[in-house]
Amino acid sequence: MVSVRGSPVVTAPIEAFDTDIALLPVTQATRAIFTDLYIERSLLVFIRTGSKRIVCPVGGELFGEAGDVMIFPPHSMVTMENRPVMNDGYRAEGLSFPHALADAVFAGHSVRSSRSGVQILRSDPHRPETVLALVKETLADPTLPAAIRRHRLLEPLVWLREAGVRLSAGDADLPLARVRRLIEVDLSRPWRQPEVAAHFAMSEATFRRWLARSGFGFSRILSNTRLERGLALLQTTAVPVSRIALECGFKTPSHFSEAFRERFGITPRQIRSTQD
Repeated sequence: MVSVRGSPVVTAPIEAFDTDIALLPVTQATRAIFTDLYIERSLLVFIRTGSKRIVCPVGGELFGEAGDVMIFPPHSMVTMENRPVMNDGYRAEGLSFPHALADAVFAGHSVRSSRSGVQILRSDPHRPETVLALVKETLADPTLPAAIRRHRLLEPLVWLREAGVRLSAGDADLPLARVRRLIEVDLSRPWRQPEVAAHFAMSEATFRRWLARSGFGFSRILSNTRLERGLALLQTTAVPVSRIALECGFKTPSHFSEAFRERFGITPRQIRSTQD
């Protein structure tokens, strides 16, 4: 368990799905806009303090306030702006679901056939905090039988479905998703386009054409994957910036800070503190 400003980071595997569900506290001290963020798994963001602005190709522009929950379907590409409040920053809790868990609730549902965007359920009347409390209670109780644990962790997704949320499956086979999954196996590895093309049994020319369908070249995908992992670690852990830089594949912390600032407009340290 890792402490982030006094808040616990809780992760718990669900053996029945041979994968995991994660509940992570998110903190941010400085207002910032993050463009072209890729959301790989189904994600619920419960806003605690501050507010959140999202722009996505399908759902358009949405604003979330404290008490609301924002729902991100898997394989989303969004622009995200977290807006801290004075003396309290921006705080939220992110609940990330594996594909198998979402499929258990939404597979066969009519909305799975069409792409859905980011959606929002308001504090009033939906009271998302009651669902979050159930998840926390379930994750914190190791004595629960596996079957009961599984059903309780399905409840938030059933709740979403009954509240009218559309949660499409997304496309895990798109070039962007497949290349990012490969890179994320080892972010510190010095990935090169020829070896990645060979991994997918393609020539470099074919690989470039295939990747062009995503709208991004290989270098940008590699950089974005590393920087977005760095952003997540800055927001959800207390790991030092120097260690995050190395784990994300940057040779030095200064290289990481420079690339981070160029991409997001602020330094890594400003994510955690208004004093830079």
